[in-house]
Amino acid sequence: MTARRRLRSLRTRLLVFIGVTLVAVCATMALTMVFVQRAYLLGNLDDRVDNAAERSLGGAGLHPELTDDLSFLLASGHPTGMLAARLGDDGDILTAEVVRQDARPRALTDAQRAALAGVRTDGSTHTTTVPGVGIYRVTVAESDGVRVLAGLPMDDVQHMISGMVVVEAAVAVAGLAVAGGICAVVVRRQLRPLDRVAATAAEVSRAPLDRGEVTGLTRVPARDTDPASEAGQVGAALNRMIDHVESSRTARRHTEERMRRLLADASHELRTPLASIAGYAELMNRGTDRIEPVLAWRRVSAESARMTGLVEDLLLLARLDEGRPLQSSEVDMAALVAEAVWDARVTGGDHDWQLELHLDDMPLVLGDGVRLHQVVANLLANARVHTPAGTRVVAVVEARDARCVVRIRDDGPGVPPALLPRVFDRFTRADTSRARATPDSGGSGLGLAIAAAITRAHRGRIGVESVPGRTEFTIELPVMEEASAVPAARRSAASV
Repeated sequence: MTARRRLRSLRTRLLVFIGVTLVAVCATMALTMVFVQRAYLLGNLDDRVDNAAERSLGGAGLHPELTDDLSFLLASGHPTGMLAARLGDDGDILTAEVVRQDARPRALTDAQRAALAGVRTDGSTHTTTVPGVGIYRVTVAESDGVRVLAGLPMDDVQHMISGMVVVEAAVAVAGLAVAGGICAVVVRRQLRPLDRVAATAAEVSRAPLDRGEVTGLTRVPARDTDPASEAGQVGAALNRMIDHVESSRTARRHTEERMRRLLADASHELRTPLASIAGYAELMNRGTDRIEPVLAWRRVSAESARMTGLVEDLLLLARLDEGRPLQSSEVDMAALVAEAVWDARVTGGDHDWQLELHLDDMPLVLGDGVRLHQVVANLLANARVHTPAGTRVVAVVEARDARCVVRIRDDGPGVPPALLPRVFDRFTRADTSRARATPDSGGSGLGLAIAAAITRAHRGRIGVESVPGRTEFTIELPVMEEASAVPAARRSAASV
């Protein structure tokens, strides 16, 4: 079932629920009103019955010895339909008559008198049916040995209640019709944004997300993304989901492009030494005099070492990506950086190498000393390879606030601005053609990537800032807790 069909089903169920609720509410209110009005009307009628009984008792009390005397019914003021009866000491009906309009009271028949014989003399009002006359509310009054039964017909009360039920039913039906129509309009109007959201979701679901280039997916209109309403929250959430889908696809596309580039670069880097090894081996097999065997073996060994180094770098990155643990020991970063600067000075004697130590705490780091040395060596080699002779390269070690900071700064030409955002990516080089004029003119493009991966494995951070005339790589590593509690002797600076 599509989203729009589900929405229509939801709208129908909602309308049915509202309709049932309205009917229940109206029925409850109508029944309550009927019961309240009936109780009020019966109470009023009972008061009139009591007054009639009191008047009848007063009239019968004038002649108590005349047990069959109902002459008091001839007096004015008695309502039409009123009946009265004299009772004996045992509660038997001695005589009973009913008041008629413009005529003398009519005596009740034996059957009608028998219907009144069961009325209890408890002073309360009772309902009884008198054959041929109707339904009556009757009561018995007693004073000085005189007992009188009086009653009034319930026809007016019943007619009023019946009319009231009819009127309330008509009003309830009309109210339900009006309320149902208003609710239907309101529900449809309130769910209309959800209908548009469902249409957007259906359109996005039809997009070929599993293949091809998918951009510009349909969004929910801004009017349907108001966070103040439930429908707007759904629309905003759908837009965020669509944004995430597009960004995920873009990230996936970039990842695939980087993977293809990684494979191409790795293939090229491996193909070059393999081609050299194959060429020298072929010349040696032919026994030609054009090349000396010793030179050929040297070239084969050099290319093999180059290929081995590349493979080892790739394996190291793979292990770091998998999160494999490194060796863990106490590493003195000041001594480590000093050794790395000394090695760089031996390799690049045409540069000005300097070491500065700014220590408030002991620069002791818990980690793999070999790998951390590789990080510093890679940064120094990067400065040596990509800067001209005579460039000043300064390695700074700082230890303060439970952090050890290593800075490698040079005053060379700097990193090209277009290359700076991805300088730590794998196989990133300024020479995008992969051609190198000399063996030392550039590496494979993995040095900075390895430095970044090792730094992250040690829970540290690495960054770079570069402008023409100043390039600085910064490494931040957490200092061991024991070392941060021991103050350093004093701030010092040294040059190598």
